[in-house]
Amino acid sequence: MTDSRSRFSDRVANYIRYRPGYPSALVSALVAASANPVVADVGSGTGIFTRLLLQRGLRVFGIEPNANMRQAGEEYLAEYSNFVSIDGGAEDTGLVDSSIDLITAAQAFHWFHNEQARIEFARILKPDGRLALIWNKRRMEQPFQQAYDALLREIAPEYGLVSHMNLSSDDIAEFFTTGEMEIQHFDNQQNLDFEALSGRLKSSSYCPAEGTQAYERLLTELRDLFDKHAIDGRLAFEYDTQLYRGPLAR
Repeated sequence: MTDSRSRFSDRVANYIRYRPGYPSALVSALVAASANPVVADVGSGTGIFTRLLLQRGLRVFGIEPNANMRQAGEEYLAEYSNFVSIDGGAEDTGLVDSSIDLITAAQAFHWFHNEQARIEFARILKPDGRLALIWNKRRMEQPFQQAYDALLREIAPEYGLVSHMNLSSDDIAEFFTTGEMEIQHFDNQQNLDFEALSGRLKSSSYCPAEGTQAYERLLTELRDLFDKHAIDGRLAFEYDTQLYRGPLAR
């Protein structure tokens, strides 16, 4: 299996163009929780979530180990003087001790080496600092999503190994002080034509490489699935955006 720090290197263009954003209400909830926090956005990638924090006037350190993703993020966020890009990972952020009020990880926590990351987070967080873990989780009650999930499990062998959908709330709770993790849910949606749907798939680390038999079969069957569920050439791709936040277990 490809190393987690390099597996998105050839997927940056699709990631930028087709990955979903995050609800503004979620960002408002984070900002309201503390006064003008200094943020470490760990696994900042191409800057999709980072930008939402910067737009609120926060000082944000974007921590990203993948060179291609980090460069794309630097270009995307170049206009923000309150942004600092760092070549680092969750286990070695490069930040100084007790310098951060809020650590965020949007669509990234499932790539971390948990124990090393927890030690690093404890080092860089201020004593009253907080951790926020965020995911766009596909709404599996949607008939399209059930069929899409089955298709991925059949044709994309890495899907079952690396999907964040495998994480339970109990897995996540271990990162927080016992009994102090809050969970909030937000509605989110993309409205996709087939080009956007296939681009969203191709941005995923588990999508088979282009030109392979598995890739060609997956795209063919995805087209059939889209045609079955789309209305007027568009598909509502729905998410339950989940925010887990609280003090870090130290």
